[in-house]
Amino acid sequence: MKEKYYITTAIAYTSGKPHIGNTYEVVLTDAIARYKRLTGYDVYFQTGTDEHGQKIEEKARVAGKDPQEFVDEVALEVQRVWDSLNTSYDKFVRTSNPMHKQTVAKIFKKLYDQGDIYKGEYEGLYCTPCESFFTESQLIDGKCPDCGREVSKAKEEAYFFKLDKYTDRLIKHIEEHPEFIEPESRKNEMLNNFLKPGLQDLCVSRTSFKWGVPVTFDDKHVIYVWIDALSNYITFLGYDVDGYHDDKFLKYWPADVHIIGKDILRFHTIYWPIMLMALDLPLPKKVFGHPWLLFGNDKMSKSKGNIVYADELVKTYGVDAVRYYLLHEMPFANDGTFTHELIIERYNSDLANILGNLVNRTISMVNKYFDGFVPEIGLKEAIDDEFISTVLSIPEKVENSMNNLKVAEAIDHIFEIYRRSNKYIDETMPWILSKEGNIERLKTVMYNLLEAIRIGTVLLSAFLPETADKIFAQLNTGNCSIDSIKDFKGFDPGIKLNNPEPLFVRIDKDKFLKELEK
Repeated sequence: MKEKYYITTAIAYTSGKPHIGNTYEVVLTDAIARYKRLTGYDVYFQTGTDEHGQKIEEKARVAGKDPQEFVDEVALEVQRVWDSLNTSYDKFVRTSNPMHKQTVAKIFKKLYDQGDIYKGEYEGLYCTPCESFFTESQLIDGKCPDCGREVSKAKEEAYFFKLDKYTDRLIKHIEEHPEFIEPESRKNEMLNNFLKPGLQDLCVSRTSFKWGVPVTFDDKHVIYVWIDALSNYITFLGYDVDGYHDDKFLKYWPADVHIIGKDILRFHTIYWPIMLMALDLPLPKKVFGHPWLLFGNDKMSKSKGNIVYADELVKTYGVDAVRYYLLHEMPFANDGTFTHELIIERYNSDLANILGNLVNRTISMVNKYFDGFVPEIGLKEAIDDEFISTVLSIPEKVENSMNNLKVAEAIDHIFEIYRRSNKYIDETMPWILSKEGNIERLKTVMYNLLEAIRIGTVLLSAFLPETADKIFAQLNTGNCSIDSIKDFKGFDPGIKLNNPEPLFVRIDKDKFLKELEK
C-alpha cells in the first residue's frame, strides 16, 4: 500500500476574489502534492473557502444579497481561479456546508461539556476584517497587528476557550518536535512572543452578527470563525465527535502539512493544536508558514490599488509561466516580489532560452540528422559519463529539497539538467559531427540529450504540468514515471519523435510593457 500524504491550504476567505498573493499558496501546495503523487504517495490535497463572519454579513448587505448567495458566488470564483492555475486538489471544501456546520456545533458542545469552554464577557479592541480581539499591547502603532487596519472598542457576552490548560503541553510538543513549525524563525516567534509570555483565553463566540454556525444550546451566539474555519481540516475527512469516524479520517489524519500564510500562523500553531489536544486528536505533523508575495516592496491591498489577479496573468503569460514565477521566485522564508518586468525577464531567460530552446533545437537536430527517429547509442567518450552522472544526480537533490519544502531550490536543481544539456551541445557540437560524418558519435550525443530532457521533464511535471505534457508529446514517449529516471535508458531506439513546437516564445519586454500600460 502507498504511504498516505494529507496536505492542505488555508481556506480562502470569501470576502472577494483572491489576488496573486493569495493564489501563491494554492500553487505551492499543488506542486508539493503533485511531487508526492509522482514519487508514489497516496495524496489527499484539500483546499476551499471560509464563508462565515461579520465581514461577510456586512459585504452581503452592501451588495444587496443574502449571505449564502454572496458566498456561493465568491466560492465559485475562488474555485475558478484555482482551476485557472491547473491545481490538482482532491477536495474543495466550503464551510457553509450543512455537514460541516453540524460537526462544528458538536465540537463546540463537546468542548463546553468537558469544561474547556465557558461563558463570560469580552471587552477589548476588535478588528472587523480579521475578526479578532487584541489587547492594547498587541497593537502595532495603535492598529491591528495582522492587517494594519483600525481597531475599535467592543464589549459583548461571549464564550471563551481555556488556553492555559494546554499551553505547557503545546510548548513541550513544539520543543520536542522542531519540525512542527517551519521555517524556524516562525517557530521562535510563536514560542517567544505568544506561548511563553502566557496566553489569554480565546473568545470563541459572537452575538453581534448572525451569519455563522449557531451555538446549539445558546441561540444568541454564533461560533467564532476560527473554531469554524480550522475544523475544516477534520470535518470534511469525516471526523465524528462521538468517535464514529469515516474511513477517510482514519486513513489521512493527522495532516502531514498545513500550508498557510505567515499572517495566520498563530491560529494554526496555537489555537488549532490546542483544539486538537482538547478533542484528544493527534496534531498535524507540520505547519509551514510561507512568506508573502509583495507587489514591488508593498503588500498587495485594494486600498493601495496594487492588486494583481492570477487568472488575468494566466491570460497574459500562460499558466505555466505564472506557476514558474510563483514557485521559483518565492524564497523559503523571506517575502518575494512581483513585477511585470521580473516575470518577463524570468520568462525569457529560463523558460524560453534555457528550456524551450533546448527542447526545440534537440528535436530539430534529431529530425535533421536521423529523420526524427531516436538513434541507438554509438561511440562513447569520457564527457558522456560526466554528463550522465550529473543528470542522474538531480532526482536525489530534488527529493532532498522537496522533503524540506524548498520548492524554489528543487526547481533550480531541475534546471541544472537543462543548463548542463545546453552546455553539452556546445561541447559536443553535433553540427560538426554531422559535417565530418562521425555518425556513431552523433548518435550517442543525440540520444543523451533526448534522455536528459526526458528525465528533467519527469521531474518538471510536478511544477509545470502543462509544459511537461507538451514536451512528452513532442518526444512521443509515455515513459514518465519516477522509476524510469533511475537509470539513463528510458528511450527505446527507433521511436519517431513528433515535430517540435515552441514551448515559450520570447517576449519583447519594452513593447510588451507599453501595451500593458495602455
